[in-house]
Amino acid sequence: MNFYDFTVKARDGSDMALADYRGKVVLVVNTATGCGFTPQYDELQALYEAHHKDGLEILDFPCNQFGGQAPGSNEEIHSFCTGRYGITFPQLAKVEVNGDNAIPLYKWLVASSVFEGFGKGPMALMMGGVLKKIDKDYKNNSAVKWNFTKFLISRDGELLARFEPTESMRSVAEKVAAAL
Repeated sequence: MNFYDFTVKARDGSDMALADYRGKVVLVVNTATGCGFTPQYDELQALYEAHHKDGLEILDFPCNQFGGQAPGSNEEIHSFCTGRYGITFPQLAKVEVNGDNAIPLYKWLVASSVFEGFGKGPMALMMGGVLKKIDKDYKNNSAVKWNFTKFLISRDGELLARFEPTESMRSVAEKVAAAL
C-alpha cells in the first residue's frame, strides 16, 4: 500500500484520487486557522511557489482535533487561508487525523511513521508541556501530535519523512528539494 492507493474528499466533498498525483513530490499537512503555527502558511506558500514547477504539490487538510483551532466550515477556512495567506495549493475537506474517525490516508501515514520528538527550543518545550497534559505517553506513539505536522511523499508514493510542527521550515524545504 502507498499514497496513491487512497482517495480523499476535496473541499467541495467530491472524491479525489491521490493517484492523480503520481510522479509528484507531495507534502501532506494537517492545518488549523487559529493555531500558533498558522503563520507557517506563509512559508508553505513560498515553498509551493518555489517548487511547484519542479513537481511539488502541497495538500492541506484542515483539522479541528487539536484545541478546536479549525472551527469553521470548509469554505470559511479556505476563505481565511486565501485571503490572509494567499495560499494557492489544494486545500481539502476538513478531516480527523487520529482516532477511530481518522481518514484512511492519515491512518496509513501514522502507522508508517514514528514520532521522533519536537526538537529543541521554546516551541518544542511548550509543545512537550501541552502534550503531557493530553497524552502522558505521547513520546511513545506515532499519533499526530498537533496542527501543521507534515508528511513528505516521494514521486513513487512512498513516505519519505515526517516533520513535527516545531521543525524549521528551512529543514522541510531542504528535504523537499532533495526529493525533487
